[in-house]
Amino acid sequence: MFKIALTAGHYIGTPGKRCMKKFDPNETREWTLNDRIADKVEKLLKNYTGYELIRTDDTTGKKEISLTARTNAANNFKADFYLSIHHNAGINGGKGGGIVAYIHTNASTASAEWQKELYNELIEATGLKGNRSTPLAKSNLHECREPNMPAVLLELGFMDSATDVPVILTEKYADQCAAAIVKVLVAHGKLVKKAGAPAADPKKLYRV
Repeated sequence: MFKIALTAGHYIGTPGKRCMKKFDPNETREWTLNDRIADKVEKLLKNYTGYELIRTDDTTGKKEISLTARTNAANNFKADFYLSIHHNAGINGGKGGGIVAYIHTNASTASAEWQKELYNELIEATGLKGNRSTPLAKSNLHECREPNMPAVLLELGFMDSATDVPVILTEKYADQCAAAIVKVLVAHGKLVKKAGAPAADPKKLYRV
């Protein structure tokens, strides 16, 4: 049985984590974007057998769950893979940005393989490549360092980018991201599609 630990980064009340108002009058919170994709991943996975999944965040978004609690939950679950879903910032109202996938600075070969495959599938599905010089990034992030299993933290576009915000707010983009993620999970976990269920193929289902 392939065990997945999935978490939507932050929570609704995390200070400052929201879309820039000039691009999104609603100032959509990062957790809302993160959770939407995580929920869609869970839903698509229900078309498959051969896995167990835990969410290590509070799925209502109302309670802050520490990073230590999240990674401890994954370790206690003995997960085979840890995936943290986030959205980025740092463009300061400019253009560009795109998807970035993080692993730890001393990550295993397995983490690097997950990172590359997830990034490639996400770019293929969404086209949100952006202009980052190191979209396959390494950092000493808690969620990349502390899990006892391969771990990837995804930054699925910039919330302060004129280019990214109109894209990342859409339901279509969330669908594309979820389908791309599930496609990789299915391949790595050797999950089996249920009879009559649609496959998680972002190119067939979500790309115009």
